[in-house]
Amino acid sequence: MVNGAFKLLSNAHDLGFERGDARRQLLDREWIEILATERSDGIVGTSGQDFLAIHAPKVDPNGSAVNKCEAATMRTGEYVAELPEIMPETIPGTMIAIDPDGPGGPEVLQPVERPVPVPAAGEYLVKVAASGVNRPDVLQRKGRYPMPPGAPSIPGLEIAGTIVAVGEGVDAAMLRQPVCALVWGGGYAEYCVAPAGQCLPIPPALSMIEAAAIPETLFTVWSNLFERAYAVEGDTVLVHGGTSGIGTMAIALGRLFDLTVIVTCGTDDKCARAIEIGAAHAINYKTQDFVEEVKAITGGKGVAAVLDMVGGDYLPRNLACLGDDGRHVSIAMQGGAKAEINIAQIMAKRLTLSGSMLRGRDIGFKSLVADEIARVVWPHAVEGRLRPVIDTTFPLAEAARAHERMDGGDHVGKIVLTMA
Repeated sequence: MVNGAFKLLSNAHDLGFERGDARRQLLDREWIEILATERSDGIVGTSGQDFLAIHAPKVDPNGSAVNKCEAATMRTGEYVAELPEIMPETIPGTMIAIDPDGPGGPEVLQPVERPVPVPAAGEYLVKVAASGVNRPDVLQRKGRYPMPPGAPSIPGLEIAGTIVAVGEGVDAAMLRQPVCALVWGGGYAEYCVAPAGQCLPIPPALSMIEAAAIPETLFTVWSNLFERAYAVEGDTVLVHGGTSGIGTMAIALGRLFDLTVIVTCGTDDKCARAIEIGAAHAINYKTQDFVEEVKAITGGKGVAAVLDMVGGDYLPRNLACLGDDGRHVSIAMQGGAKAEINIAQIMAKRLTLSGSMLRGRDIGFKSLVADEIARVVWPHAVEGRLRPVIDTTFPLAEAARAHERMDGGDHVGKIVLTMA
């Protein structure tokens, strides 16, 4: 995210800058992309009439140097009117949150009162408007997903809302700015702290609900399919769970970056939905052999990459789907943690097997991912070309119903909790 902003002086043609209030970002909804750490840095590109925040080009391992660059707000000519001063918001001492005492079914997700967290150095305190529900939340509820040391017991890995307080080292000019963020927990609450480097600005094209449904799946798909599996324009890729949050995000990014995305789904209806969302091909894994289908679709060449959240006996079948020099990335193990594979096949086809878990990665790494997303992907969100598929929304107090919906497996896209 951004720690400050510039405003363009009235002599716009000569690109003179002076430090200004980041709240001016909202004026006329006209934005420009700036990479700047010094006043002398120049304009590197524009993004229509929308906003694009750029993270620091270099990030230290601890994340403390993240967000030292500046965003800029520009328009030609004089401002028509000044924005009124924004009074500081009174932050209560307690909040409503979902913080179960122990593992169990959806019924353990009951609203309770908890202290409002205090932002540490490099963090924002966000008044949450909406929070995405993800599969790791379900696993955490069941006691099958150990939290990283220091993570809050309150579930929730992605939020959207408004910054209401800042920790040491981040600019107070960001107060009242709308952001979405990847967090390592705490999202099922009225307030949540977020590392500044893991925040992205919410453009006018996205609602709070849509913005809350983006970070976890976007960071996951981008860092695994595009960075770890090196998917590039023209590649054909296989993604399991085609109508899940991960699957629908992979379809959306594939459409934006010219990938041919093949997905698997559990019903014909879901296959039809996946095609409607933008998948090139959808295979019903219950009635079809996805290995044979992939061979037929690719003319025997196989796919360039597989993004797998199943594991278990899917792994050898996934390897059979890969073409020469194919890349396989595991991001979950819903079907089991062990598999038997043919090493000779890996050698003969020069395959690469990899995997990752995002939640436990440090702030520095996640901030680097956010930096790349801000530069490469976020312009599509700004222009309204990247939107999540929303299945259903539930009030925070009905988090149990949201988990019941996810446990049922009938959802398509994201389930979101709202605070209003």
